[in-house]
Amino acid sequence: MAKKHFGFGIVGAGMIAQVHARAIAEIANAKLIGIYSIHKNKSDDFAQKHGCTVFNTLEEMLKVPEMDIICICTPSGIHLEPALKCIEAGKHCLIEKPMEITLERCDGILEAARKAAVKIGVIFPSRFYDKSRLLKKSVDANRFGQLVLGSAYIKWSRSPEYYASGLWRGTWQYDGGGALMNQGIHSVDLLQWFMGPVVSVQSVAANIRHKGIEVEDTIVSTLKFQNGALGTIECSTAVFPGALKRIEIMGTEGTAVLEEDHFLKWQFQRENREDASIRNEMGDGAHAQGGASNPADIGFLGHQRQIEDMMHAVETGTEPLVNGEEGRKSVEIVMAIYETARSGKMVTLPIRPNLPIT
Repeated sequence: MAKKHFGFGIVGAGMIAQVHARAIAEIANAKLIGIYSIHKNKSDDFAQKHGCTVFNTLEEMLKVPEMDIICICTPSGIHLEPALKCIEAGKHCLIEKPMEITLERCDGILEAARKAAVKIGVIFPSRFYDKSRLLKKSVDANRFGQLVLGSAYIKWSRSPEYYASGLWRGTWQYDGGGALMNQGIHSVDLLQWFMGPVVSVQSVAANIRHKGIEVEDTIVSTLKFQNGALGTIECSTAVFPGALKRIEIMGTEGTAVLEEDHFLKWQFQRENREDASIRNEMGDGAHAQGGASNPADIGFLGHQRQIEDMMHAVETGTEPLVNGEEGRKSVEIVMAIYETARSGKMVTLPIRPNLPIT
């Protein structure tokens, strides 16, 4: 049976919407139908570049029968409202990270999607990189023995001009936080995916370089995982020149250090036939900066694979790898980290949110 062809719409015409459009263009049975943004000039430029239709309202876009999946690429704190409209219209949604900026708003999306029987995916392309998948497979196969330490390092550079480029950037209301919520959340998601649920956090935050923003530009957190392992997160947008993001997973029987989609260390007490070849590849190839010093310096392969995963889920009636419940997990961890940074006290998870937004 021939594969279904999927029609896509994008809400929001900022930088990340360009990545979605490039990814969709690489998928044979996917077509970008249209764009909607409150900024008409951006929509017009976007449509001219990517060969799609400009819609004057979201409601107009949602009336198109061929529109199967909507990619929501608005600022982080403006995901709920367009998501609810898309869900009400029966459209599946791929929502850029973070899913939303509070658990209440996340739960509002989840509840609406359950009632409407539509699928929700949250964009975390790092889960779809080859080495991330291999690392997850190895953790699940208990190759690390007892997990001991899991650490994430996101030490990036953002200029004052970056924060000034959008009124929403660096605000609690629309960005939901600073370095951790915006830049670090990719690594928060990966870390909990590898290490398992977080049960407590303690943190300290600071604004060292970017004094004109409301939120933190640097934060350090210690974590305890449900399996007894400990961990750390170090995240900043204040350093020069910025470094590639790195995750370290260490256990009683193995260690892996992942930098972007490249292993710096891969060693186990009990070796298998693939380990030597994996280590032989460590010095090969140049690496993209991964957004360390330039937010536009990201590829679209991870987005492409995640969009394809979402299409497969819709076509087969299965769940996407990063469904709404998965996407919520990193928001909960970030919320806990921010709370402990404010209070100076340990915060335990899970957090009990208020009633979902209706």
